Amino acid sequence: MKQKVQPAEGKLGILIPGLGAVATTLIAGVIASRRGLAEPVGSLTQTGHIRIGKRTDNNYPKIKDFVPVAKLEDIVFGGWDVYEDNVYQAASIAKVLDQHLLDSIKDELEQIAPMKAVFDKSYVENLDGHHVKTGESKWDLAQQTIKDIQDFKEKNGLNRIVVIWCGSTEKYFEASEIHETVEAFEAALKANDDRIAPSMIYAYAALVQGIPYVNGAPNLTVDTRALVQLSKDTNTPIAGKDFKTGQTLMKTILAPGLEARSLGVRGWFSTNILGNRDGLVLDRPENFKTKEVSKLGVLEDILRPDLHPELYGDLYHKIRINYYPPHGDNKESWDNIDIFGWLGYPMQIKINFLCRDSILAAPVALDLALFADLAKRAGMKGIQEWLSFYLKSPQTKEGLRPENDIFKQLIKLQNTLRYMMGEELITHLGLDYYEEDEA
Repeated sequence: MKQKVQPAEGKLGILIPGLGAVATTLIAGVIASRRGLAEPVGSLTQTGHIRIGKRTDNNYPKIKDFVPVAKLEDIVFGGWDVYEDNVYQAASIAKVLDQHLLDSIKDELEQIAPMKAVFDKSYVENLDGHHVKTGESKWDLAQQTIKDIQDFKEKNGLNRIVVIWCGSTEKYFEASEIHETVEAFEAALKANDDRIAPSMIYAYAALVQGIPYVNGAPNLTVDTRALVQLSKDTNTPIAGKDFKTGQTLMKTILAPGLEARSLGVRGWFSTNILGNRDGLVLDRPENFKTKEVSKLGVLEDILRPDLHPELYGDLYHKIRINYYPPHGDNKESWDNIDIFGWLGYPMQIKINFLCRDSILAAPVALDLALFADLAKRAGMKGIQEWLSFYLKSPQTKEGLRPENDIFKQLIKLQNTLRYMMGEELITHLGLDYYEEDEA
């Protein structure tokens, strides 16, 4: 497959619906890294290594030197938002990054101003948008968004574009007949159907032009049959959904260890407080349900109570998210985990994670954008399950159980990169080292 991977020539545009805390932290972080003011910690594409060949070869290049991902210097950012603040203003309001850092790169941040957003208040009742598109139908809004992308590409002299959703969590709803085929979806756009969410309009506008789309929220978007088919028709990669940060990141690290050691789990109670725009949106039950569904499936997929009823068959899993403005972007989570071991004797694990939501999400968003662009240049299309390492609720082929064990996800990601570059896949079996001695 190596010969199919096209080089990362020219500029890459990263267009972001939702220039809030996560997006502005990503943008400011990339600019600061380009200027040597900070390090892109948490980004595998920038700081991670990958093993090539046998352990005895001692060959561990950086990922960015092994696969042709776009360079930070070649990235151009843009996006849409329901507020008209430029990225410097929005980042200052979000208060994720120190003001002196933002001031040191103010000249670049101020140049990035949002385009008018596709907005439907019924999907995010707790937000009021005034910097928004208007049109006779959602088809009109989609055409306006398509033109935005085309104009952005021409204005900035871009070779390629990726669109990555960093907007708010939309209300929970399920797919219906209008999401079954591309034709039905386009008819629904023209009919201004209420069952088409704003995130779907962005996804359609990207995919119809062959532009990769990544869903960083738990919204129903590219995980519909119509948009999956459109991604295949246009030879375009898609990935989703919901950036894996904070509490769910901890679950995908800890739960595989408990399952690997065959330790039982009776209960896992998780609660969070969060004060940024995401917390405000999730304070509404309809939007919280979308997030809850995304977070709840993780433990079941890792622990497999269907295979281990004696260990996890009675697992009680509860999740709570509370809006608490004083904490801003500094999410705090508590987990109480009731486990049991040999002969059924009970034990407990308690986790208090004082994290920074956007600090964890920004490198995830960067890697997803760069890898989605790489996938496009490698001729890959449709669902990119190998990117599930970064996502709470990984999108898979219909009927295929997702893999939520973060360690297995990392192996899948690394082996996909090896496969792209024509290198031998690594199984970690290791018997060959000992068989060589006997020979």
